[in-house]
Amino acid sequence: MAFPQELLRWYDANARQLPWRSFPTPYRVWVSEIMLQQTRVETVLPYFERFLNRFPNLENLAKADLSEVLREWEGLGYYSRARNLHKTARIVSLEYGGHLPSKPEDLEKLPGIGHYTAAAIASIAFGEPAAAVDGNIKRIYSRILALQDPFGSASFEKTIADYAQSVLPQDRAGDFNQALMDLGSLVCLPRQPLCPACPVGKFCLAFQQGIQVNLPVRVKKAPVPYYEVCVAVIQRDGKVLLRQRDSSGVLAGLWEFPGGKVEQTDESLLDCLNREVFEKTGLKIAVDEKIGVFDHAYTHFKISVHAWQASPFSSPLTIRENLLWVSVAYLKNYPMGKVARVISNKIFETLLTSYL
Repeated sequence: MAFPQELLRWYDANARQLPWRSFPTPYRVWVSEIMLQQTRVETVLPYFERFLNRFPNLENLAKADLSEVLREWEGLGYYSRARNLHKTARIVSLEYGGHLPSKPEDLEKLPGIGHYTAAAIASIAFGEPAAAVDGNIKRIYSRILALQDPFGSASFEKTIADYAQSVLPQDRAGDFNQALMDLGSLVCLPRQPLCPACPVGKFCLAFQQGIQVNLPVRVKKAPVPYYEVCVAVIQRDGKVLLRQRDSSGVLAGLWEFPGGKVEQTDESLLDCLNREVFEKTGLKIAVDEKIGVFDHAYTHFKISVHAWQASPFSSPLTIRENLLWVSVAYLKNYPMGKVARVISNKIFETLLTSYL
């Protein structure tokens, strides 16, 4: 029996039970694939259920405000995915009669849908013979082929792409792609692959040569940048000042507490805090008790956020468009990044009783 047939036989008996598989409509498959970009299945599961309860179909999603979508997405990270999901829903509603296109080349034209995601949606939702190849599947194929080319190199990518299409079963492309996803998640693990349990071990050249843990070959990455950030929870009359981030960049459109990164010219963290708050709000503040330090890792950098309670010396004559005084009780209604939400929850717990 050939490699694809062996893998499909294993998948038929061991496939993970996932909500988008039990009822694989194009909408559900699309939402799941966007959520699964750079995020583990276990993390996605509760968000998928909550998101589908709030936006059960593409029409509901297209009609929603972006702030509603971001609020339901909060905590899942990589917020550009939520913005692209919302943008695509509106495009499909207006230009495709509310139906996602079935061909990968057409899906790839839509916001947030790259080559892999287009192939996954097309094969799983529409049965199109498209090979979906992400990082996990590249790892599997690099071991099957005992490929020595560096991960991400032009020769590596071409060899993997050609092989993926050559072994794809035309009649069960969606199941085969999902079988590979399960194999990468359950068996062909990055550091300690469970080779004795692998259903396709006899086809794996790396296993036969005993080099599976060394593949794929990776070029050493540069150190991840680290930044210190200072923010102020500015309070006035039971309200807190929030700032909405710009419409592009990291955490675009989300709300935060005013502040920013420590610069080389700052003599201390408090110098940074006062400078950043004035630049972002036009306010001079009196700094009170420190709330805490909150660490967080993004894909390409790490931060430590220092947060203080503060109060304004005086209100500016005009408040900027991206600033808003919000009652502590209503902070939960404003979509935020993970660190801002942790700080929000902390001040909600300590301040709500005295301000309501």
